[in-house]
Amino acid sequence: MKKLTIDIDGMHCASCQLNITKSLKKVKNVKNADVQLLSKKAYVDYENNIDEKELRKAVEKIGNYKIKNISYENHSEHYHENSTMKHEDHDHHSGTAEKSEINMWKKKLVWAWIITIPIAILMFSERLLGIELLPKELSTRVILILAFPVIFILGWSTIKGGFKGIIRLYFNMDLLISLGTIIAYLSGIATFFLPVKDYSGVAAMIMAIFLTGKYIEAKARGKAGEEIRKLLELGAKKATVLRNNKEITIDISEIKLGDILIVKPGEKIPTDGIVVKGESSVDESMVTGESIPVEKSKNSNVIGATVNQDGILYIKATKIGKDTFLAHIIKLVEEAQGSKIPIQEFADRVTNIFVPSVLVITLLTFLGWIYFTSNIANSLAAAISVLVIACPCALGLATPTALMVGSGMGAKNGILIRKGEAIQTMKEIKYIILDKTGTITKGKPEVKEIFSENKQHLLEIAASLEKLSQHPIARAIVEEANLKKYKSVREFKTLGGRGIEGKIEAKRVAIGNTKLMQDIKIPLEKFTKKINEFESNGLTTMIVSENSKAIGIIGVADAVKDDSKKAIKQLKDMKLEVIMITGDNERTAKAIAKEVGIKEVMANVLPEDKSKKVEELQKKGMVAFVGDGINDAPALKQSNVGIAMGTGTDIAIESGDIVLAKGSLEGVVQAINLSKATFGKIKQNLFWAFAYNTIAIPVAIAGFLHPAIAELAMALSSITVVGNANLLRRKKL
Repeated sequence: MKKLTIDIDGMHCASCQLNITKSLKKVKNVKNADVQLLSKKAYVDYENNIDEKELRKAVEKIGNYKIKNISYENHSEHYHENSTMKHEDHDHHSGTAEKSEINMWKKKLVWAWIITIPIAILMFSERLLGIELLPKELSTRVILILAFPVIFILGWSTIKGGFKGIIRLYFNMDLLISLGTIIAYLSGIATFFLPVKDYSGVAAMIMAIFLTGKYIEAKARGKAGEEIRKLLELGAKKATVLRNNKEITIDISEIKLGDILIVKPGEKIPTDGIVVKGESSVDESMVTGESIPVEKSKNSNVIGATVNQDGILYIKATKIGKDTFLAHIIKLVEEAQGSKIPIQEFADRVTNIFVPSVLVITLLTFLGWIYFTSNIANSLAAAISVLVIACPCALGLATPTALMVGSGMGAKNGILIRKGEAIQTMKEIKYIILDKTGTITKGKPEVKEIFSENKQHLLEIAASLEKLSQHPIARAIVEEANLKKYKSVREFKTLGGRGIEGKIEAKRVAIGNTKLMQDIKIPLEKFTKKINEFESNGLTTMIVSENSKAIGIIGVADAVKDDSKKAIKQLKDMKLEVIMITGDNERTAKAIAKEVGIKEVMANVLPEDKSKKVEELQKKGMVAFVGDGINDAPALKQSNVGIAMGTGTDIAIESGDIVLAKGSLEGVVQAINLSKATFGKIKQNLFWAFAYNTIAIPVAIAGFLHPAIAELAMALSSITVVGNANLLRRKKL
């Protein structure tokens, strides 16, 4: 399956989103299409090859939509139209595209009201002041002339979009506004031939209010993505690079892999890299939400757009462009903002049939009024009111605006919501399983105790064998031994979840837990008391055997993270059942669990069995699994909500539904608070959107709403929903 992204101009409502989705899915080889109203993007999954002309036709034939850009994932042979991909991508992310849209609506509304205010004065002067400014027939003609540019020039894109769609039976909000304004405008012409009331001035007012609503809505939508945009704008624009032993300043886009970047105090680190020279502290708050600067020295990883504090750093560029950590965050947040959550499916089904239903209700309203009152003027007023008040805008904006604000707030605090549905699932979580190493503990074990008749020999053979392993415990043993020369190892083998073995100088050497020693039948009578003592003190015990005989034990401890105890208490206060899972033996595991306040422990669990433990627990209720995102991937996938811990550029983005850049359990508490607050806003928004239409349509049918007031109410419903989503920012995580 291949992927591409389409940037689409002209989408205004939920109907636009659904119509484009349906049309794209009909294109040959397209398997799925996910259209996002707020980001104005369509994400398309397709097989084999795809015809760009067919994609354009599918989108542009059904309304006033225009494809600005088609970009292919991992397909370097495809380029953006007119080679402006980089520029437009930057425009989109920096908010320039949104500013352009806001300015467009602003110009339209200003001109609309400049023309509409004189119309309103002519219309209401007699009713309000008892003064007839112009004879009735002349007044109607002036209003018709003034209303024409408001409806057919300033509102042309709306009218064009509405009628373009209806030809192919794709109904959208533009159609309702178009029909409402045109019917109202034609009533003014009809007054010269029939005994009807003139609504041509009202038509101009409806369009002016509609354009005003679109402007306010666009501004509010822009505010919804403010956090992520602020974060993106923090990126460096220039970089100082060492080339041919000279310092030169270049644009960020000109950095090449392997370039040595010179970053002085107070400057932003241009891209992801590794420190090759220098020492400093770096402010990584824009990525992790952590305000305390992180110390950096030779071989430390650094993240692009973070700020160097006090020393000069020489950094080798290891990632550039779309491969950087910041680029991953952008992609992650955009996908989350557009993802569908279960509660939205019902809203989508309603939206799908909404516009055709409104058209039927409008016709029935008109015919009903004619039948019961024989009054064409009142019948027309009621029908127009139904057309302009019944709009699925608020329904379509209810979920994505809250998701956008929530995911933006999360990104600002180092909480990356990868899958939107996690927001809904999180509130139903009953059990939370915490992996021990790297989640509760720091994940950097240290050798605390050694028991052996010959410590030097024990460390020599242990470090020589462990040097070939990547396990954190192996690194701790190698660091403790600090050997200048290591012994040669043959037949090295990793025994998953138990230990390692190999041959050193023709002797069979094994290092591992008691389970490994039992499997290879190594007697441990001499060490049983010491093993129990080590484990009771919370040490992970590694037994070293040589030629089928145990020669010593190494006690390794992984320090508990500073905030783990506090975070676990907060999780328990939320009425969550907190369980620790680990490959460690039960005694060691319980010592750590006791320290942090966890009662239930799953010990001696092999990495491949963690997902089975999650599955067993899911029979009792919903489970969230918190792990380091790499070796815990199967358990993260199996759980109802997978929360991947990660730090900096080593973050395992693909593993969890939620990814925590900070790598702290406090982030889990914040993620749960954020999910509950975001879902709460979604529910509020959907309630108000449904309530608005449930109340407004019958009132309009009954003839109690003037068409201009109906349009004002419609605009306010959308603005209310977007404004309510923006209130989410006040929530403290």
